[in-house]
Amino acid sequence: MSYWDTPPAIGGKMQEALMRAVMLSRKPYLMLVLLAAMLALAVPITAAKAQPAGGSVNSIVAVVNGDVITRSEIESRRRLLALSAGMAGDTGAQSGDQILRLLVDERLRIQELSRRRIPVTDQDIASSVANIESRNGLPQGGVVQNLRRAGIEPRVLYDQIRAQIGWARLLRGMLGEQANIPEAEVNEFLAAQRARLGEPEFLVSEIFIPVENPGQEAQVRRFVTDVIQRLRQGVPFPMVAAQFSQSQTAVQGGAMDWMTADRFDPEVAKILRQMPEGAISNPIRVPGGFEIVLLRDKRVSGRDMATMMTMRQVFLPFEGQVNPQAPTAQQLAQLQRAQALSEQARSCDAMDAAARGSPRPSDPGPVRLDNINPPELRDLLGNLPIGRATQPIISVDGALIFMVCSRETRNLAEANPQQARDILLRDRIELLSRQLQRDLRRRAQIEIRTNSAARPG
Repeated sequence: MSYWDTPPAIGGKMQEALMRAVMLSRKPYLMLVLLAAMLALAVPITAAKAQPAGGSVNSIVAVVNGDVITRSEIESRRRLLALSAGMAGDTGAQSGDQILRLLVDERLRIQELSRRRIPVTDQDIASSVANIESRNGLPQGGVVQNLRRAGIEPRVLYDQIRAQIGWARLLRGMLGEQANIPEAEVNEFLAAQRARLGEPEFLVSEIFIPVENPGQEAQVRRFVTDVIQRLRQGVPFPMVAAQFSQSQTAVQGGAMDWMTADRFDPEVAKILRQMPEGAISNPIRVPGGFEIVLLRDKRVSGRDMATMMTMRQVFLPFEGQVNPQAPTAQQLAQLQRAQALSEQARSCDAMDAAARGSPRPSDPGPVRLDNINPPELRDLLGNLPIGRATQPIISVDGALIFMVCSRETRNLAEANPQQARDILLRDRIELLSRQLQRDLRRRAQIEIRTNSAARPG
């Protein structure tokens, strides 16, 4: 099963799986959107962990260039991880040390942004939160409400957003002219790709956990082993990557592009050649730390024929869950509206117009037909005439209508110049990010004031 496939649902959830399938087959959103989607799903089933009594929760755990990190910040980030991963309990005893490390790195980044006067405004934060709410069908203020219901201060998420936006701006600014990949380098990359035609390619998601101090290696390995155990128990890989990975792919839930074995670290490449699709690796020691890899798919370089579609969808939500034996007046009105749209819509522009104000985006992005599950939906969309709407697909919380705008079969493994530029630029950004983070740690004054957390640097 492909990493982004939706497994066939059972029982009464089949219609809901139909509704989700297309959305899950697109390229992943940024980490913050992934996180908010899990927040919306996890809050009803995840209880907030009670805070310890007394002043220990507000005790100072670390001082980073004069800025303090408190025990409450670690506990808030721990709860955010548990919530975003849909976990009802603790995230593991090993996580506290790694969370402290992440908070130290985050504080160093925010300090560097301030020193270099890289602007991240309150409006930037508000826009990101509003985008999260819009994409996940949450009302205005829904993200903050869900966080507080789980006992998490919104500032925990705001700090992540601020550090993410500012760090990306800083790296792009530091690259300067190096962000413009020369034509000769692009051509060299494409020539190397053509020379590897017929070799295996791997579609991988990664989590990179650094080892800054050789004395920490055993402790970090224990943490990584604990993470792998939880991933294999079903904790979503993108959630853990977004919270813990120190690679730039963390903003995409750890997702990487198709790559041949020679573009991975040799130890990672050796493991990938042996792994079955869908497997999660054991800890892999690489320069600078440990890698965890999820092998999402394999293919032969240069050959990947696929049918790609562009689509539109209109979701008409119900107020409350529908009872088929006794639908409410609002639910009946939405069903009638859905049926009328199904019969009358004759273009994707008409679907866009009908979707205005809908809690879900009308355009799910490019969709690969063979990645759509369950098979009933795949067959429906594969045979649907261009520009014709489906009959309404009913779930417990709304009605959904699809329309296929275009359908094209092509070889997805053919690299093009823009893809080459994106890969080369990403490699430069990743290298610069790791170098700058190491420099910030080396110059920083970091004081750890607890014996229960490992010294992060």
